[in-house]
Amino acid sequence: MIDVLVVDDDFRVAEINARYVGKVPGFRVAARAHSAAQALASVQRGTIDLVLLDHYLPDRTGLELVHDMREQGHGTDVIMITAADDVTTVQAAMRLGALHYLVKPFTFAALRTRLDSYAALRRTVERVGGRGVAGQEQVDRIFGALRTTQAPSSPGLPSGHSEPTTDLICRVLHHAPHPLSAHEVAAETGLSRSTAQRYLRHLEQAGRLRLSLKYGDTGRPEHLYAWVAP
Repeated sequence: MIDVLVVDDDFRVAEINARYVGKVPGFRVAARAHSAAQALASVQRGTIDLVLLDHYLPDRTGLELVHDMREQGHGTDVIMITAADDVTTVQAAMRLGALHYLVKPFTFAALRTRLDSYAALRRTVERVGGRGVAGQEQVDRIFGALRTTQAPSSPGLPSGHSEPTTDLICRVLHHAPHPLSAHEVAAETGLSRSTAQRYLRHLEQAGRLRLSLKYGDTGRPEHLYAWVAP
């Protein structure tokens, strides 16, 4: 089994990512951390194979954490999972040896593709490593193991709808303690109200959300959406 450390300052996001990891055969979540200090302590215990790392942490950035890990001699593998999508951060992650960089929001399929390629890399290195010396063919095989293919879009999405946005809205509704309006969903996701309403309408028609109406003293009723457990 590949032991994974999930690092994210948001407890809910860390839990979602951990559940995703638990669904991929061959991987298990060994620990969760919500700060760089907690993450470094977990790595120092020497039981972590792979870190799924957010960049925006309360005490240090994710890249500063990776730098500290390398300075202390920890070669633990890292996959960045973060909302940081500026080129400078991406380049810095590459230079520090991050194996993949996944931008939030993302789907389970996108994460699984990266985890599967990471598992393939480990298997390839183990096979080649037994020979002591890697020729060009073996080197190409090692580097090729990290290549990923674009995950296909979910069937049935209307034109103009994206899978990451759909997944983001589903996550918000799934973890909401009560039904939410389009305005509340927009505030939680950073989408416009009209965009949130368009996705909510599609998800409700697809049977993934339940619609209820809240009537006030005057005016039109408020539409509220709740997650429907599969």
